[in-house]
Amino acid sequence: MCRWLAYSGSPVLLEDLLYKPENSLVVQSRHSRLGAETINGDGFGVGWYGALEEPGIYHSTEPAWNDRNLREISAHSAAGRVFAHIRASTGTDVQQANCHPFRHGRWLWMHNGSIAEFRAVKRDLMLAVAPALYPEIEGSTDSEVFFFLALTFGLEDDPPGAVARAVGLIEETGRRHGVEHPIQMTVATTDGATTWAFRYSSVGESRSLFHSTDISTLRHQYPDNPVLHGLSDDARLVVSEPLGDLRGAWREVPESTCLVVRGGREELREFAPTPALG
Repeated sequence: MCRWLAYSGSPVLLEDLLYKPENSLVVQSRHSRLGAETINGDGFGVGWYGALEEPGIYHSTEPAWNDRNLREISAHSAAGRVFAHIRASTGTDVQQANCHPFRHGRWLWMHNGSIAEFRAVKRDLMLAVAPALYPEIEGSTDSEVFFFLALTFGLEDDPPGAVARAVGLIEETGRRHGVEHPIQMTVATTDGATTWAFRYSSVGESRSLFHSTDISTLRHQYPDNPVLHGLSDDARLVVSEPLGDLRGAWREVPESTCLVVRGGREELREFAPTPALG
């Protein structure tokens, strides 16, 4: 599968997220503690919001631990909202177009998990993508098709509802093809102002997902920790696995949950698929 992180808060250098933590995303690319695979070396991607309306993205098919350009860019680039993803392919090609996060306008999307028996259901799912959006699909992954289904079902207006309808279609299509457990997912998406993260699977045993706790509280608990004093009070992280072992710094996102991060607040909502409309 994959590992990812979503950061929002005061601008930080990318290397502070990707390299410096004890269990950083680059460390996880070689030694994931909680992932389905230990190695996540089938490429990576970073998306961030800067001076332009649309976010920037950097994709590479190199393993994250082996990309000199990522190290260089990370040491000189800062942003207040960052998506980063390391990939372990579930069968599709290792190519830049298959690296997360995916982008559409101001929106970013990344996924850990899979659509089961994707080759068997791919045609039906692709035909459900809105005709105006279909030409924008560049790669061959289930994750990108998932993104464009969510866009088709109204992601830009109602992210939780759109993802619920997309998952509903994926499950209905999979079961029509004899797939018992059609989807496994943790997903993050953002419009640059709010982050939505989802944890769900058809089997009810989803991949790991955590969010950080309140930074100001952690400062009181750990007054001598310099990392905590470099972050703003509204800094929040959503991660596939904790970036360190600081006690009280992380909470697990419950099964079948949508986490909404806006400003310095997070909200947990129940998540369940709904029938696709139309």
